Amino acid sequence: MNARIEPTSLLPTLADIEAAAQVVYRDFPPTPQYRWGLLSERLGTDCWLKHENHTPVGAFKIRGGLTYFDQLAKRGAMPREVISATRGNHGQSMGWAARSHGVACTIVVPEGNSVEKNAAMRALGVRLIEHGSDFQEAREFAIQLAAERGAHMVPSFHPDLLRGVTTYWWEFLRAVPQMDVAYVPIGQGSGACSAIAAKLALGHGVRVVGVVSSHATTYADSIAAGRVVEAPVTTRLADGMACRVADADALAIIAPHIDHIVQVSDDEVAAAMRAIFTDTHNVAEGAGAAALAAALQERDQLKGLQVGLALTGGNVDATVFAETLTRP
Repeated sequence: MNARIEPTSLLPTLADIEAAAQVVYRDFPPTPQYRWGLLSERLGTDCWLKHENHTPVGAFKIRGGLTYFDQLAKRGAMPREVISATRGNHGQSMGWAARSHGVACTIVVPEGNSVEKNAAMRALGVRLIEHGSDFQEAREFAIQLAAERGAHMVPSFHPDLLRGVTTYWWEFLRAVPQMDVAYVPIGQGSGACSAIAAKLALGHGVRVVGVVSSHATTYADSIAAGRVVEAPVTTRLADGMACRVADADALAIIAPHIDHIVQVSDDEVAAAMRAIFTDTHNVAEGAGAAALAAALQERDQLKGLQVGLALTGGNVDATVFAETLTRP
């Protein structure tokens, strides 16, 4: 694995995670995790769902935004403007944290991005720019724009983001110490890395299974090849997993610690979105339902195990969700 820096140096320690939790809890309390009866019945074993759709921006990313800005403040390096790229949830995280610190925030999204995620970012004071056909093109434009304007470019993967995101897996594994296997979707990699970081920090024995869209396979391909491999993105539903180029640092953490990778199709994700709504009456966006889609794919291997699923976000456009619910 050709990592740019030693991967273990990126992982937060238990002390880091505990300190990050105190930063996060200034804005909202720990999110709940429930053993849902109907969901467990559907999966054929005990199934716990971590509700990151219950954060103030409806997704886990806010945790990383809060700790990223907290670290900037502690270093006395608060910029006048931050710029980043997103498909939506990372941008809301940046907008929320930037607003609380009085920092201007510009976010670049690809053309045709979620209408409601765009609206949510604007409501947080974000200046929104649409550019490019996918996340990678939006990201490259954001980097160029930040350089031109002398603004601070916030990456999608960074240790200061990771320490905040790890708090949700720290909460989850402490709440369900008997968890045998956890499924976590992979977009830019912070979710999977945070599950690994919490597992190692707590000395927990859970097996961490990564989930990628079968229409966006860069992480699966890169792990198989031992290097970053670009892969086309064609998913129309799991926009939070629509990554064309894996992050090398995230890959260096994930590859040696992930149990295995499961690929899920848009049809499987749609079925999982319907199942979560039917069984729990919670709304899951495509990436938020991917963990359940993967667990259902491996249902026969999970009998007798305690399964943990990350419902990473519920930010799906109403029209898309309505169509998904009524799909035959």
